[in-house]
Amino acid sequence: MSSIELKIENNIAYITLNRPEVFNSFNREMALNLQQVFDDCESNSEVRAIVLTGNGKAFCAGQDLKEVTSPELNPGFKKILEEHYNPIITRIRNIKKPIIGAINGVAAGAGANIALACDIVVAHEKVSFIQAFSLIGLIPDSAGTFFLPRLIGFQKASALAMLGDKVSADEAEKMGMIYKMLPLESFEEEVNKLALKLANMPTLALGKIKEAFNQSLTNNLEEQLALESKLQIEAAQTEDYEEGVSAFVEKRKPTFKGK
Repeated sequence: MSSIELKIENNIAYITLNRPEVFNSFNREMALNLQQVFDDCESNSEVRAIVLTGNGKAFCAGQDLKEVTSPELNPGFKKILEEHYNPIITRIRNIKKPIIGAINGVAAGAGANIALACDIVVAHEKVSFIQAFSLIGLIPDSAGTFFLPRLIGFQKASALAMLGDKVSADEAEKMGMIYKMLPLESFEEEVNKLALKLANMPTLALGKIKEAFNQSLTNNLEEQLALESKLQIEAAQTEDYEEGVSAFVEKRKPTFKGK
C-alpha cells in the first residue's frame, strides 16, 4: 500500500496522505513520495488544481516519532528538515497551480504547518490544529514560524506555538488561520465543488496570483508594484485573458483552458 495516493479526475489531482494507522504521520518514505507526487502534478498539464488531504481520522500528526526514536531508522533532524519538510513546503508554495488543503482530521506539528502552507485551507467542524512542538521540547518547523504569525498575528501565533493549545476549526476560521470551516456531512462534496471551480478557472493567472502573494511576503512596496506590472502584462498575453474579455463582452460564461 502506497503511503501517498494520487487520483486525477476532472483536471483535479487528489493527493491523499495514506498512513492512517499512525494518523498519517511522516516517515522518510512518505515525505519523499509526497515530493515526487507534487513534481508529477506540477509537470502534468492535465492537472489544473490540487487537493491535499488525509486518509482516516487524521489529516497528519506530523513526524512519526517511532522513526526518530529508533536508532536504526532515525535519519536525524538535519536530514528530516532539509530533505523532508523544507522541500515539501517549497513545492507547495512554488507549484503554479492552486492547492487546497482539505483538512479531514487533526493536523498537528508539521502536519498543521503543511496544511497552513496551502493556498486555500478548509476543514470540517470536527478538525483541530495543534502546534505540538513545544510539548516535546521542539520549535515549530515546516514554515510554522513564517506563516502562522502572518496569518493570525504575532501575539496569537507566539502563544499558540509556546502553549501548544488545540485550536478548533471554528476558532481557526475566526482568527484567519484557515479560509473556511465546512459541515462534516458535506465536507467531501464541498471540497470537490471548490476544486472543480478552481480547475475551470484561468490556471496561469492563478499561478501568477500565487507568485505575487509569495513575493509580497518579502518585497517592499516598489518591488511589489513592479512585480504586479510584470505579471499583469504576462497574464494579458494568455488565451484565457482573451476568452475572459470576450465572454464578458458577449455576456456569456467563459470557457478557460488554462493557457
